[in-house]
Amino acid sequence: MAFSASDLAQVRFAVSPMWQVVTSYRLLSNHASATPVHRPWIQQVQPRAAAAGLDRGWLAELIPPSGFFPYFLNPAPAGPAPALDTELAAIQNAPIDRVRHDLDHLEYHQKRLGPRLRSLHHDPHARLARLAQEIRTYWELALAPYWARIRAVLDTDIFHRARQVAEHGAGHVLNDLHTAVTWDGSALQLSRRSRPLSRTTAGPGLLLVPSAFTGPRLPTRVAPPEPPQLAYPARGIGSLWAPEPTTGTDALAAVLGRSRTRLLAELDTPASTTQLAHRTGLSPAGVSQYLTALRSAGLVSAHRAGRSVLYARTTAAETLLKAASST
Repeated sequence: MAFSASDLAQVRFAVSPMWQVVTSYRLLSNHASATPVHRPWIQQVQPRAAAAGLDRGWLAELIPPSGFFPYFLNPAPAGPAPALDTELAAIQNAPIDRVRHDLDHLEYHQKRLGPRLRSLHHDPHARLARLAQEIRTYWELALAPYWARIRAVLDTDIFHRARQVAEHGAGHVLNDLHTAVTWDGSALQLSRRSRPLSRTTAGPGLLLVPSAFTGPRLPTRVAPPEPPQLAYPARGIGSLWAPEPTTGTDALAAVLGRSRTRLLAELDTPASTTQLAHRTGLSPAGVSQYLTALRSAGLVSAHRAGRSVLYARTTAAETLLKAASST
């Protein structure tokens, strides 16, 4: 893909919740080929997703294990870090022609569309609200409990690459994204893309989106007049699901209390009240009371998972535990 000076000046980064939804769902549905790095996340999320019917709903039909998936699922982020609600609103307001074009392209690759997607093709705006609700359910089950950890990895990646731009220029960053991406000073080459990109079929600039879940192929989105999007693997994925150190927390326990500190340590993996009571030996009523206090203090977040609620540590809690462990 040829780059002008103007295109290079319009290269930007963004954290996109929907790119995490699409790439993580594909990884979850094709878990047999997933790298060992993501197995802890898959083992925790897959049973919850199956219990909610997410393995046989809208996302299952729209995001095949490999190949093309509809571009309207990944609207161009309006800023550096749009909220999920913002991107869902963009999906629900996607142009009808865009939705139908993408579904026609999906049918070409998959050979057929099921009744659900045929109804979406017939009346997109009436069905996109249902799709948005399923995406929100998937988010709460699969990503929201882990978002503090995922977001930290994505933000760190962007910070690193912004420093590279300042020290070496944008061209150096493009050559450092992935082995399939090369920059020769005037053109960007994607060696594993089935169809070449050209400026006659792509908008100006380039939007780079770090992802915690991309596989060996780099997903792209090319839908003029918007800039092309390239989702690439973020740095630090290898340690994404590694347990955080929670030793040496006596100083924190002196402030929060031992039971609350113990619960924060146990929430290295998101868990329900019942699971936490079983792990810690505390009564379910006591666990519930402590979690309410921790949530009010901004140290714990709660996420609906079917009939239960999963609790997870927030970024503030991660910072406190790391600081306590280092003292």
